Amino acid sequence: MFTHDDALSLADDLTELRRSLHREPELGLHLPRTQQKVLDALAGLPMEITTGERLSSVTAVLRGGRPGPAVLLRADMDALPVTEDTGLPYASRVPGVMHACGHDLHTAGLVGAARLLASRREELAGDVVLMFQPGEEGDGGARIMIEEGVLDAAGRRVAAAYGLHVFSTQLPSGMAATRAGTFLAASDAFDAVVTGRGGHGSMPHLTRDPLVAACEMVTALQTRIAREIDVNDPAVVTVGALHAGEARNVIPDQAEFRATVRTYSEAGRLAAQALVERTLKGIALAHGVDVDVAYRRQYPPTVNPAQEAEFALETARELFGPHAVVEAPTPVSGSEDFSFVLHEVPGAFVAVGACPPGTDPATAPVNHSPQAAFDDAVLPAQAALLARLATGALDRYADTAPAPGEGTAVPSRPHTARSDA
Repeated sequence: MFTHDDALSLADDLTELRRSLHREPELGLHLPRTQQKVLDALAGLPMEITTGERLSSVTAVLRGGRPGPAVLLRADMDALPVTEDTGLPYASRVPGVMHACGHDLHTAGLVGAARLLASRREELAGDVVLMFQPGEEGDGGARIMIEEGVLDAAGRRVAAAYGLHVFSTQLPSGMAATRAGTFLAASDAFDAVVTGRGGHGSMPHLTRDPLVAACEMVTALQTRIAREIDVNDPAVVTVGALHAGEARNVIPDQAEFRATVRTYSEAGRLAAQALVERTLKGIALAHGVDVDVAYRRQYPPTVNPAQEAEFALETARELFGPHAVVEAPTPVSGSEDFSFVLHEVPGAFVAVGACPPGTDPATAPVNHSPQAAFDDAVLPAQAALLARLATGALDRYADTAPAPGEGTAVPSRPHTARSDA
Protein backbone atom coordinates (compact mmCIF):
# COMPACT_ATOMS: atom_id res chain seq x y z
CA MET A 1 0.00 0.00 0.00
CA PHE A 2 2.65 2.52 1.00
CA THR A 3 6.00 3.20 -0.65
CA HIS A 4 9.13 4.93 0.56
CA ASP A 5 8.35 7.73 -1.88
CA ASP A 6 4.97 8.27 -0.19
CA ALA A 7 6.79 8.93 3.06
CA LEU A 8 9.41 11.24 1.58
CA SER A 9 6.88 14.07 1.48
CA LEU A 10 6.88 13.92 5.29
CA ALA A 11 10.65 14.15 5.63
CA ASP A 12 10.90 17.82 6.55
CA ASP A 13 8.14 17.69 9.15
CA LEU A 14 9.48 14.50 10.72
CA THR A 15 13.00 15.91 10.87
CA GLU A 16 11.72 19.07 12.54
CA LEU A 17 9.80 17.00 15.11
CA ARG A 18 12.73 14.68 15.75
CA ARG A 19 15.12 17.59 16.34
CA SER A 20 12.64 19.33 18.61
CA LEU A 21 12.41 16.16 20.70
CA HIS A 22 16.19 15.85 20.67
CA ARG A 23 16.69 19.38 22.01
CA GLU A 24 14.38 18.76 24.98
CA PRO A 25 14.88 15.16 26.13
CA GLU A 26 13.13 13.79 29.22
CA LEU A 27 13.79 10.80 31.45
CA GLY A 28 11.69 7.96 32.78
CA LEU A 29 7.95 7.61 32.95
CA HIS A 30 6.96 11.27 33.09
CA LEU A 31 7.63 13.14 29.87
CA PRO A 32 5.20 16.08 29.78
CA ARG A 33 6.97 18.10 27.07
CA THR A 34 7.46 15.05 24.88
CA GLN A 35 3.86 13.96 25.37
CA GLN A 36 2.58 17.39 24.34
CA LYS A 37 4.73 17.41 21.21
CA VAL A 38 3.27 14.05 20.20
CA LEU A 39 -0.27 15.26 20.86
CA ASP A 40 0.40 18.37 18.78
CA ALA A 41 1.85 16.26 15.96
CA LEU A 42 -1.25 14.03 15.91
CA ALA A 43 -3.72 16.93 16.13
CA GLY A 44 -6.22 16.93 13.31
CA LEU A 45 -5.83 13.25 12.46
CA PRO A 46 -8.99 11.09 12.69
CA MET A 47 -7.90 9.25 15.81
CA GLU A 48 -9.18 8.43 19.27
CA ILE A 49 -6.42 9.69 21.55
CA THR A 50 -5.94 8.89 25.22
CA THR A 51 -3.14 9.47 27.70
CA GLY A 52 -1.91 7.39 30.61
CA GLU A 53 -2.38 7.98 34.31
CA ARG A 54 0.74 6.35 35.73
CA LEU A 55 2.98 7.59 32.94
CA SER A 56 3.01 10.20 30.16
CA SER A 57 1.92 7.80 27.46
CA VAL A 58 -0.12 8.52 24.35
CA THR A 59 -2.39 5.88 22.83
CA ALA A 60 -4.05 6.66 19.50
CA VAL A 61 -6.57 4.44 17.72
CA LEU A 62 -7.10 4.86 13.98
CA ARG A 63 -10.34 3.22 12.88
CA GLY A 64 -10.17 1.73 9.42
CA GLY A 65 -12.90 2.28 6.88
CA ARG A 66 -13.60 -1.45 6.60
CA PRO A 67 -14.11 -4.14 9.27
CA GLY A 68 -11.11 -6.12 10.36
CA PRO A 69 -8.74 -6.92 13.22
CA ALA A 70 -6.63 -4.49 15.22
CA VAL A 71 -2.83 -4.29 15.15
CA LEU A 72 -0.40 -2.20 17.19
CA LEU A 73 2.63 -0.07 16.32
CA ARG A 74 4.93 1.12 19.10
CA ALA A 75 7.55 3.82 19.66
CA ASP A 76 9.40 4.60 22.90
CA MET A 77 9.95 8.25 23.85
CA ASP A 78 12.33 8.54 26.83
CA ALA A 79 15.97 9.65 26.84
CA LEU A 80 19.06 8.70 28.86
CA PRO A 81 21.02 10.31 31.72
CA VAL A 82 23.93 11.07 29.36
CA THR A 83 25.69 14.38 28.72
CA GLU A 84 25.66 14.95 24.95
CA ASP A 85 28.96 15.42 23.16
CA THR A 86 27.99 15.47 19.48
CA GLY A 87 28.38 19.16 18.68
CA LEU A 88 25.15 19.06 16.67
CA PRO A 89 23.26 22.34 16.24
CA TYR A 90 20.16 20.69 17.73
CA ALA A 91 22.02 19.04 20.63
CA SER A 92 20.28 18.56 23.96
CA ARG A 93 19.61 21.72 25.93
CA VAL A 94 18.94 19.74 29.10
CA PRO A 95 22.11 19.20 31.18
CA GLY A 96 22.93 15.54 31.69
CA VAL A 97 20.09 14.24 29.51
CA MET A 98 20.34 13.06 25.89
CA HIS A 99 18.46 11.07 23.28
CA ALA A 100 21.46 8.76 22.94
CA CYS A 101 19.41 5.72 21.93
CA GLY A 102 17.37 7.14 19.09
CA HIS A 103 13.98 7.18 20.78
CA ASP A 104 13.40 10.63 19.29
CA LEU A 105 13.61 9.00 15.85
CA HIS A 106 11.25 6.23 16.94
CA THR A 107 8.68 8.79 18.07
CA ALA A 108 8.92 10.88 14.92
CA GLY A 109 8.82 7.77 12.75
CA LEU A 110 5.59 6.56 14.38
CA VAL A 111 4.03 10.00 13.89
CA GLY A 112 4.93 9.63 10.21
CA ALA A 113 3.30 6.20 10.08
CA ALA A 114 0.18 7.67 11.70
CA ARG A 115 -0.05 10.32 8.98
CA LEU A 116 0.44 7.79 6.20
CA LEU A 117 -2.19 5.45 7.60
CA ALA A 118 -4.65 8.26 8.25
CA SER A 119 -4.29 9.45 4.66
CA ARG A 120 -5.78 6.14 3.50
CA ARG A 121 -7.97 5.35 6.47
CA GLU A 122 -10.94 4.34 4.34
CA GLU A 123 -8.87 1.59 2.71
CA LEU A 124 -7.80 0.01 6.01
CA ALA A 125 -9.46 -3.31 6.80
CA GLY A 126 -9.29 -2.91 10.57
CA ASP A 127 -7.89 -0.61 13.25
CA VAL A 128 -4.36 0.47 14.14
CA VAL A 129 -3.30 1.25 17.71
CA LEU A 130 -0.35 3.62 18.06
CA MET A 131 1.59 3.15 21.31
CA PHE A 132 3.80 6.10 22.29
CA GLN A 133 5.62 4.78 25.35
CA PRO A 134 7.68 6.44 28.08
CA GLY A 135 10.06 4.61 30.38
CA GLU A 136 11.76 2.05 28.15
CA GLU A 137 15.21 2.71 29.62
CA GLY A 138 14.81 0.60 32.73
CA ASP A 139 11.38 1.71 33.98
CA GLY A 140 9.27 -0.90 32.22
CA GLY A 141 6.88 1.56 30.62
CA ALA A 142 5.58 -1.06 28.21
CA ARG A 143 4.41 -3.24 31.08
CA ILE A 144 2.58 -0.29 32.65
CA MET A 145 0.89 0.60 29.37
CA ILE A 146 -0.22 -3.03 29.03
CA GLU A 147 -1.69 -2.85 32.54
CA GLU A 148 -3.50 0.37 31.54
CA GLY A 149 -5.06 -1.36 28.55
CA VAL A 150 -3.04 -0.42 25.47
CA LEU A 151 -3.39 -3.87 23.90
CA ASP A 152 -7.18 -3.58 24.12
CA ALA A 153 -7.45 0.10 23.18
CA ALA A 154 -9.34 -0.70 19.97
CA GLY A 155 -12.06 -2.48 21.92
CA ARG A 156 -10.54 -5.94 21.49
CA ARG A 157 -7.10 -7.44 21.84
CA VAL A 158 -4.72 -6.50 19.04
CA ALA A 159 -3.86 -9.42 16.80
CA ALA A 160 -0.19 -8.45 16.43
CA ALA A 161 2.32 -5.75 17.37
CA TYR A 162 5.39 -4.27 15.68
CA GLY A 163 8.20 -1.97 16.68
CA LEU A 164 11.50 -0.63 15.35
CA HIS A 165 14.82 0.38 16.86
CA VAL A 166 17.45 2.53 15.17
CA PHE A 167 21.15 1.79 15.53
CA SER A 168 23.88 4.41 15.28
CA THR A 169 26.42 1.71 14.50
CA GLN A 170 26.73 -1.81 13.01
CA LEU A 171 24.16 -1.29 10.22
CA PRO A 172 24.46 1.17 7.30
CA SER A 173 21.79 3.84 7.21
CA GLY A 174 18.50 2.47 5.94
CA MET A 175 19.45 -1.19 6.34
CA ALA A 176 16.79 -3.28 8.13
CA ALA A 177 17.49 -6.44 10.14
CA THR A 178 15.71 -8.89 12.37
CA ARG A 179 15.60 -12.63 13.01
CA ALA A 180 13.30 -15.42 14.13
CA GLY A 181 13.51 -16.43 17.76
CA THR A 182 15.39 -14.38 20.32
CA PHE A 183 16.38 -11.06 18.78
CA LEU A 184 17.31 -9.14 21.93
CA ALA A 185 18.58 -10.40 25.27
CA ALA A 186 16.88 -10.46 28.63
CA SER A 187 18.20 -7.87 31.05
CA ASP A 188 18.36 -8.55 34.77
CA ALA A 189 20.42 -6.96 37.53
CA PHE A 190 21.69 -7.52 41.03
CA ASP A 191 23.23 -5.58 43.90
CA ALA A 192 25.51 -7.39 46.35
CA VAL A 193 26.46 -6.03 49.77
CA VAL A 194 29.28 -7.90 51.47
CA THR A 195 29.56 -7.34 55.23
CA GLY A 196 32.61 -8.33 57.26
CA ARG A 197 34.57 -6.88 60.16
CA GLY A 198 36.87 -3.99 59.44
CA GLY A 199 40.18 -3.08 60.99
CA HIS A 200 43.68 -1.81 60.35
CA GLY A 201 45.34 -2.82 57.08
CA SER A 202 48.46 -3.92 58.98
CA MET A 203 46.51 -6.61 60.88
CA PRO A 204 44.16 -8.30 58.42
CA HIS A 205 44.11 -11.46 60.54
CA LEU A 206 41.97 -9.60 63.07
CA THR A 207 39.37 -8.72 60.44
CA ARG A 208 36.96 -10.38 58.05
CA ASP A 209 37.85 -8.52 54.89
CA PRO A 210 34.73 -7.87 52.74
CA LEU A 211 36.74 -6.20 49.96
CA VAL A 212 38.88 -9.25 49.22
CA ALA A 213 35.75 -11.42 49.28
CA ALA A 214 33.94 -9.03 46.92
CA CYS A 215 36.86 -9.05 44.49
CA GLU A 216 36.89 -12.84 44.48
CA MET A 217 33.16 -12.84 43.84
CA VAL A 218 33.54 -10.59 40.81
CA THR A 219 36.21 -12.74 39.19
CA ALA A 220 34.59 -16.03 40.21
CA LEU A 221 31.39 -15.07 38.43
CA GLN A 222 33.23 -14.93 35.12
CA THR A 223 34.73 -18.38 35.70
CA ARG A 224 31.46 -19.93 36.82
CA ILE A 225 29.58 -18.48 33.83
CA ALA A 226 32.19 -20.01 31.50
CA ARG A 227 32.04 -23.40 33.22
CA GLU A 228 28.33 -23.80 33.96
CA ILE A 229 26.36 -21.95 31.27
CA ASP A 230 25.76 -23.67 27.91
CA VAL A 231 27.66 -21.77 25.20
CA ASN A 232 24.66 -22.33 22.91
CA ASP A 233 22.44 -20.43 25.35
CA PRO A 234 24.96 -17.95 26.74
CA ALA A 235 24.94 -15.49 29.61
CA VAL A 236 26.93 -12.32 30.22
CA VAL A 237 27.53 -10.93 33.71
CA THR A 238 29.14 -7.50 33.87
CA VAL A 239 29.97 -5.78 37.15
CA GLY A 240 29.83 -2.06 36.46
CA ALA A 241 30.34 -0.64 39.94
CA LEU A 242 32.34 -1.71 42.99
CA HIS A 243 32.72 0.44 46.10
CA ALA A 244 34.47 -0.11 49.43
CA GLY A 245 36.37 1.90 51.99
CA GLU A 246 37.90 5.36 52.02
CA ALA A 247 41.48 4.94 53.28
CA ARG A 248 44.30 2.85 51.88
CA ASN A 249 45.31 1.41 55.26
CA VAL A 250 41.86 0.62 56.64
CA ILE A 251 39.90 -2.54 55.91
CA PRO A 252 36.23 -1.50 55.63
CA ASP A 253 33.25 -3.17 57.20
CA GLN A 254 31.42 -3.40 53.89
CA ALA A 255 31.95 -3.67 50.16
CA GLU A 256 29.26 -3.56 47.53
CA PHE A 257 28.99 -4.08 43.79
CA ARG A 258 26.32 -3.85 41.12
CA ALA A 259 25.97 -5.88 37.95
CA THR A 260 23.89 -6.50 34.85
CA VAL A 261 23.03 -9.98 33.59
CA ARG A 262 22.14 -10.70 29.94
CA THR A 263 20.64 -14.00 28.83
CA TYR A 264 18.75 -15.25 25.76
CA SER A 265 16.05 -17.58 27.05
CA GLU A 266 13.88 -18.02 30.11
CA ALA A 267 15.84 -21.15 31.03
CA GLY A 268 19.05 -19.16 30.73
CA ARG A 269 17.67 -16.44 33.00
CA LEU A 270 16.85 -18.95 35.72
CA ALA A 271 20.23 -20.68 35.39
CA ALA A 272 22.14 -17.41 35.60
CA GLN A 273 20.24 -16.22 38.66
CA ALA A 274 20.83 -19.50 40.48
CA LEU A 275 24.53 -19.41 39.55
CA VAL A 276 24.99 -15.84 40.81
CA GLU A 277 23.30 -16.45 44.14
CA ARG A 278 25.05 -19.76 44.78
CA THR A 279 28.50 -18.42 43.84
CA LEU A 280 28.29 -15.31 46.00
CA LYS A 281 26.94 -17.13 49.03
CA GLY A 282 29.56 -19.86 48.74
CA ILE A 283 32.44 -17.39 48.60
CA ALA A 284 31.00 -15.43 51.51
CA LEU A 285 30.89 -18.59 53.58
CA ALA A 286 34.50 -19.39 52.71
CA HIS A 287 35.64 -15.91 53.81
CA GLY A 288 33.56 -15.79 56.96
CA VAL A 289 31.58 -12.77 55.75
CA ASP A 290 27.92 -12.19 54.94
CA VAL A 291 26.48 -11.27 51.56
CA ASP A 292 23.08 -9.86 50.77
CA VAL A 293 22.10 -10.32 47.12
CA ALA A 294 19.21 -8.30 45.71
CA TYR A 295 18.45 -9.88 42.32
CA ARG A 296 15.95 -8.10 40.05
CA ARG A 297 14.34 -9.66 37.00
CA GLN A 298 13.85 -6.77 34.59
CA TYR A 299 13.19 -7.33 30.86
CA PRO A 300 12.65 -10.79 29.35
CA PRO A 301 14.19 -11.65 25.98
CA THR A 302 12.58 -10.10 22.92
CA VAL A 303 11.40 -13.07 20.86
CA ASN A 304 10.07 -12.88 17.30
CA PRO A 305 7.87 -15.82 16.26
CA ALA A 306 9.28 -17.33 13.08
CA GLN A 307 6.30 -16.42 10.88
CA GLU A 308 6.31 -12.84 12.15
CA ALA A 309 10.04 -12.43 11.60
CA GLU A 310 9.70 -13.64 8.01
CA PHE A 311 6.74 -11.32 7.47
CA ALA A 312 8.77 -8.36 8.74
CA LEU A 313 11.79 -9.27 6.60
CA GLU A 314 9.68 -9.76 3.47
CA THR A 315 7.84 -6.48 4.07
CA ALA A 316 11.16 -4.66 4.38
CA ARG A 317 12.48 -6.34 1.21
CA GLU A 318 9.41 -5.27 -0.77
CA LEU A 319 9.78 -1.71 0.51
CA PHE A 320 13.56 -1.16 0.38
CA GLY A 321 14.82 -3.93 -1.91
CA PRO A 322 16.61 -7.16 -0.94
CA HIS A 323 20.00 -5.42 -0.83
CA ALA A 324 18.82 -3.30 2.14
CA VAL A 325 17.55 -6.15 4.34
CA VAL A 326 19.50 -8.75 6.29
CA GLU A 327 18.48 -11.63 8.51
CA ALA A 328 20.50 -11.20 11.70
CA PRO A 329 22.62 -14.32 12.31
CA THR A 330 22.72 -13.95 16.10
CA PRO A 331 20.75 -12.14 18.81
CA VAL A 332 21.68 -8.63 19.93
CA SER A 333 22.90 -8.40 23.53
CA GLY A 334 20.89 -5.24 24.23
CA SER A 335 17.43 -5.54 25.71
CA GLU A 336 14.01 -3.98 25.16
CA ASP A 337 10.78 -3.80 27.10
CA PHE A 338 8.83 -4.35 23.87
CA SER A 339 9.49 -7.92 25.00
CA PHE A 340 6.51 -7.53 27.36
CA VAL A 341 4.27 -6.78 24.37
CA LEU A 342 5.55 -9.76 22.38
CA HIS A 343 4.95 -11.96 25.43
CA GLU A 344 1.25 -11.10 25.14
CA VAL A 345 0.67 -11.03 21.36
CA PRO A 346 2.60 -12.15 18.26
CA GLY A 347 4.63 -9.64 16.33
CA ALA A 348 8.14 -8.59 15.44
CA PHE A 349 10.84 -6.14 16.41
CA VAL A 350 13.10 -4.79 13.66
CA ALA A 351 16.43 -2.95 13.71
CA VAL A 352 17.03 -0.09 11.28
CA GLY A 353 20.48 1.32 10.61
CA ALA A 354 20.78 5.07 11.17
CA CYS A 355 24.54 5.57 10.99
CA PRO A 356 25.19 9.15 9.78
CA PRO A 357 26.54 9.68 6.24
CA GLY A 358 30.31 9.56 5.99
CA THR A 359 30.61 7.48 9.16
CA ASP A 360 31.84 3.89 9.19
CA PRO A 361 29.18 1.69 10.86
CA ALA A 362 31.96 -0.54 12.20
CA THR A 363 33.54 2.27 14.23
CA ALA A 364 30.70 4.77 14.79
CA PRO A 365 29.80 5.61 18.41
CA VAL A 366 27.28 3.11 19.73
CA ASN A 367 23.80 3.74 21.11
CA HIS A 368 24.03 5.19 24.65
CA SER A 369 27.34 6.90 23.87
CA PRO A 370 27.61 10.69 24.45
CA GLN A 371 28.77 10.87 20.81
CA ALA A 372 25.94 8.72 19.39
CA ALA A 373 24.49 10.36 16.28
CA PHE A 374 21.69 9.26 13.96
CA ASP A 375 20.75 9.94 10.36
CA ASP A 376 17.47 11.83 9.98
CA ALA A 377 17.17 10.45 6.45
CA VAL A 378 15.83 7.18 7.89
CA LEU A 379 12.70 8.85 9.29
CA PRO A 380 10.60 8.38 6.12
CA ALA A 381 11.86 4.80 5.86
CA GLN A 382 10.73 4.12 9.44
CA ALA A 383 7.33 5.64 8.78
CA ALA A 384 6.82 3.65 5.59
CA LEU A 385 7.95 0.37 7.14
CA LEU A 386 5.70 0.75 10.17
CA ALA A 387 2.74 1.64 7.96
CA ARG A 388 3.39 -1.34 5.68
CA LEU A 389 3.72 -3.69 8.64
CA ALA A 390 0.37 -2.47 9.93
CA THR A 391 -1.49 -2.85 6.64
CA GLY A 392 0.13 -6.19 5.91
CA ALA A 393 -0.75 -7.50 9.35
CA LEU A 394 -4.37 -6.37 8.97
CA ASP A 395 -4.56 -8.51 5.85
CA ARG A 396 -2.79 -11.46 7.48
CA TYR A 397 -5.06 -11.44 10.53
CA ALA A 398 -8.30 -10.68 8.70
CA ASP A 399 -9.84 -13.95 9.83
CA THR A 400 -9.45 -12.93 13.48
CA ALA A 401 -11.68 -9.86 13.10
CA PRO A 402 -14.85 -9.79 15.23
CA ALA A 403 -18.21 -10.20 13.57
CA PRO A 404 -20.05 -6.97 12.71
CA GLY A 405 -21.37 -5.34 15.87
CA GLU A 406 -19.02 -7.31 18.15
CA GLY A 407 -15.91 -6.17 19.97
CA THR A 408 -16.23 -2.49 19.15
CA ALA A 409 -16.59 -1.00 22.62
CA VAL A 410 -13.48 0.53 24.09
CA PRO A 411 -12.87 -1.09 27.50
CA SER A 412 -12.74 0.96 30.67
CA ARG A 413 -9.15 1.68 31.59
CA PRO A 414 -7.25 4.41 33.47
CA HIS A 415 -6.60 6.70 30.50
CA THR A 416 -7.76 10.27 30.11
CA ALA A 417 -9.49 11.12 26.84
CA ARG A 418 -7.87 13.95 24.92
CA SER A 419 -9.58 14.21 21.55
CA ASP A 420 -11.42 12.37 18.81
CA ALA A 421 -10.64 14.53 15.79
